[in-house]
Amino acid sequence: MFKELCIATAVMAILATSSYAMAKEGCGGVCSACHTLTEKEANDILRKIGGTVTSVKQSPSKGLFELLVEKEGQKGILLMDYGKKHLIQGMVVNIETLQPASAHQQNIAQPKQPSSVDVSTIPVSNAVIIGNPKGSKKIFIFTDPDCPYCRNGHAELKKLAKIAPDVAIHIMLFPLPMHPAAYDKSRTIIETRNHDLLDKAFEGKEIPKPTKDSSKKAVDEIIKFANDHGISGTPTMVMPDGTIQVGMRDAETMKRMLEGK
Repeated sequence: MFKELCIATAVMAILATSSYAMAKEGCGGVCSACHTLTEKEANDILRKIGGTVTSVKQSPSKGLFELLVEKEGQKGILLMDYGKKHLIQGMVVNIETLQPASAHQQNIAQPKQPSSVDVSTIPVSNAVIIGNPKGSKKIFIFTDPDCPYCRNGHAELKKLAKIAPDVAIHIMLFPLPMHPAAYDKSRTIIETRNHDLLDKAFEGKEIPKPTKDSSKKAVDEIIKFANDHGISGTPTMVMPDGTIQVGMRDAETMKRMLEGK
C-alpha cells in the first residue's frame, strides 16, 4: 500500500508541472540540445538547502533535470523543471512496469545495512517521545516528515501508542537530502517537543520555522549516528534489542514484534 501511495504521489507531482505539459507537446528535437544545467549552476541554485550536486542528467521524463545530491554521506535524487524554478521530491515511475525510472539509479551505492546497533549509543536526548515516556519497552523510529512512507507509518505509530501502553516510541527525526524542507521541520519539532506540530508536519502541513541553534546540533547528531551505523533510508525501526528493521509495519504487527510474537 505504501508503495502504491508513493507512486501515486510522484506521478501526480510530475503531471502537475508546467514543464511536463510543455515537454508532452514536444518541440520535435532533442531536449538536451536546448535545455542544459551544469553541476555548478545546480549547486548555485540549491545552495540554501545544503548538500552538493555531484551529477546532473536529463530525467527519463522529458521536461525535468535529474540531480544526484549528496549530503552528510547520503545520496539521493531531486528533480528540477527546465525553468529551474521548482524542485520535485519523489520518483519518476515507468507506467508500464510501475518501477522507478532514474538516470542515476545505477550510480547510487548506499552503505550496507547492519543487522543491529547498540541502543545505548542512540542519541535519545534528541528524540521526541510518543506513547509512554516511562514505558519498559523502547522502540526507535528513524523517520523523515516529508517521506511518504513515514507519513503513513506515523499514523500507525499513533495507533501503536494507544494499543501498547507500555511502549516508549522514540521519534528520531532523520531528514533525507532529497527532502530539503524536512531539515528545518525536524529542527522545529525538536525545539518545541510539541506533539501537535509533530503530527502537522507528518500530515504535510506547514509548521513554524526553527529559531534555536541547539536544534541544528540535535538533528545533525541524529544524522551522524544514522550515517555511522549504515542507516540510510526512512522509515527504519530499531527494536529494543537493537535489531534493525527497514521500513515500518502496521500497529498490530509492531505490537506483536515488541511482544516477541
